[in-house]
Amino acid sequence: MGLFSKENKAGQVDLNNLPCHVAVIMDGNGRWAQKRGLPRSAGHKAGAETFRKLGTYCKNLGIDYLTVYAFSTENWKRPKDEVDGIMRLLEQYLHECIDTMEKDGNRLRFLGDLSVLTPELRELIDETNEISSRIEGFQANVCLNYGGRDEILHAARAFARDCAAGEQDADALTEEGFSRYLYSSGLPDPDLLIRPGGEKRISNYLLWQCAYSEFYFCDTLWPDFTEREFDKALIAYQHRERRFGGLKQEKQK
Repeated sequence: MGLFSKENKAGQVDLNNLPCHVAVIMDGNGRWAQKRGLPRSAGHKAGAETFRKLGTYCKNLGIDYLTVYAFSTENWKRPKDEVDGIMRLLEQYLHECIDTMEKDGNRLRFLGDLSVLTPELRELIDETNEISSRIEGFQANVCLNYGGRDEILHAARAFARDCAAGEQDADALTEEGFSRYLYSSGLPDPDLLIRPGGEKRISNYLLWQCAYSEFYFCDTLWPDFTEREFDKALIAYQHRERRFGGLKQEKQK
């Protein structure tokens, strides 16, 4: 699918008014597989391919950051064979990324408590981080073993330790200063959060960062989420007025 023109005509994306950072809750892989009589692992594999395609599309449009919710702190409660399958898929994806990241100019970053992952996975993640440090441009972020409350608690504990060590002053703490303790330190907050799959909740995802994000929900299951579906989300975003807690602007007469 070709890129739309810069004119914001009906049904077209305005390339002059794109979000800098888009976050996605990749929901519906299991239901997609179930509808087709396939194992849930097939849904996760199809969902990974959708993520890959959407990353390329975001980069081509000029969006700087794409952050996806890949595996939550609660997902460990799923059947062991499903969890093992997700981790194998992730290892395969990382091996592919390591071979292509530098050539394609794509950065990759993982957000979450990575300490519980296998040594093999952590080693692969370290390698992608090292490659990313040499690249400038589009960045995909994967939230892995991530929970919004867990992230805030982790940050609060780290800040408390620095206060106890005399390195920080609690009375001087600002929102910007606290943000540096989050897994997402250094990233701009998402402008747009997309959740396909029919659910209308954010499921403990980027709770701090999405304070002023625009939300877009749709019924399409994640593996079926196409470039056109993404365009619909962008068009909806571009028709909204972001006020960040302020008053609605009066239209000029």
